[in-house]
Amino acid sequence: MCRLRLLLVVGSVLWLAACGSSNNGSAVTGVATTCYPSPIQSSQLIQCSALVTGTGAFVSTVTWTASAGSITTNGTFTAPVVTGPTSVTITATSTQNTAEMGTATVVINPVNSLPLTVDAGPQPQTFTAVNEAFTTVTVCVPNTSTCQTIDHVLVDTMSSGLRLLSSVLTIPLPQQNDSSGNPLDECYVFLDGYVWGPVSLADISITGENAASAPVQVMIPDSVSPPVPNPCSSRSLGPNQGNSVSALRANGVLGLGFFQQDCGVTCTTANDVYYDCPASGCNPTSVTLAQQVPNPVTMFSLDKNGVLMFLPSVPPGGVATISGTLIFGIGTQTNNALQSATVYTVPDSGANMGDITTTFNGVSYPSSFIDSGSSGIFFLDNATTGIATCTVQNSLWYCPASPTGTLSSTNQGTNGNQGVVTFNIENANTLFSTGYSAFSTLGAPRPGSFDFGLAFFFGRDVFTAIENMPTPGGPGPYVAY
Repeated sequence: MCRLRLLLVVGSVLWLAACGSSNNGSAVTGVATTCYPSPIQSSQLIQCSALVTGTGAFVSTVTWTASAGSITTNGTFTAPVVTGPTSVTITATSTQNTAEMGTATVVINPVNSLPLTVDAGPQPQTFTAVNEAFTTVTVCVPNTSTCQTIDHVLVDTMSSGLRLLSSVLTIPLPQQNDSSGNPLDECYVFLDGYVWGPVSLADISITGENAASAPVQVMIPDSVSPPVPNPCSSRSLGPNQGNSVSALRANGVLGLGFFQQDCGVTCTTANDVYYDCPASGCNPTSVTLAQQVPNPVTMFSLDKNGVLMFLPSVPPGGVATISGTLIFGIGTQTNNALQSATVYTVPDSGANMGDITTTFNGVSYPSSFIDSGSSGIFFLDNATTGIATCTVQNSLWYCPASPTGTLSSTNQGTNGNQGVVTFNIENANTLFSTGYSAFSTLGAPRPGSFDFGLAFFFGRDVFTAIENMPTPGGPGPYVAY
């Protein structure tokens, strides 16, 4: 122990320590901590560093702690899995003087990306899907751990809302009722058919993003009650795609389009989309915006203003399968910046809502659009294009005797931005005979407009911004690539 000697000097009292520090007069005077980068995503690893300052021959080592996640003795931090933006405090404490420490704050965001796969479709394989981009979605009975993960859900950028086949769904999602207290059902029409079935509630989880108690549509076949109303089936020339997996060619549809709901203000008055379905039968009804099937992205905590799809380039002749990435948010994290993409704004109402204008051979087609849920590039008719057609798998496709070579069109948004699109069309019969699933040169007639389907997406970053949501490129709705 230290002995203290008391000296009296000119009426003053002076205390002198009889023993010095254990480090020969050295001292730690500060610790500065840095962690880079921030923000980061769930489960991401980053390196933290500590700068220890002091006097004399001080010891520069530190011990590391983190308020969440984990950190190694050398400062490598592993972020926790989070469902919303979360701040974590990292602390470096001097081993010589534990009173000296430095802290850094790291912001953790949910993981906002997940794989996309273009392949032959769900198992057991009874068909070969062509140019369909699939992902995986988890749904749960709201506020429970009763969950189901469903693969091969088609990603569709021209519709809004999650729709799952009843034949695939194995958990009891609760039925949503309308304002009359009766079950609420929906008739939703796609380009090549329609789907019918009840609106249920589910907690939706897609990678690190979550939408709680979201309305979803459970698609049912014709043989299941309630029966399809005539006003529903008559709205489409195509069949009920909810009849089976082979009819839909997927286990479900994840609509990540321009609009916050699948029908919007149109359905706040009665029409043939939503139906009040008591035991006596179903009749068209009005619904509030909150009762409608929403684009689930709008219910996320952070990355809620749109999506980015990336698929690698596909050479002529196609490939068997290909993998890409679906990223939520636009300009919300480091992996979804617009960078050099051109923004093409689209109308949010009217006859051409969601459409761009495409000019081909000097003629403008204002009802054109970009749609990951369509397989090929569907454009004009063979009388206009001069490209031969043939019937393959009961559908009409372009089948030139030899590849067309480079075709060129110009896309334009309502903001006046323009960009040239070049593409090539090969014989669909030849492509389908390969048994492959991914083709960048697949095309078919669509009189009076262009539908740039998944064939357009290969080799591009394609952004879809949601209506009224702020983004670095301005508020949605717009498409950018």
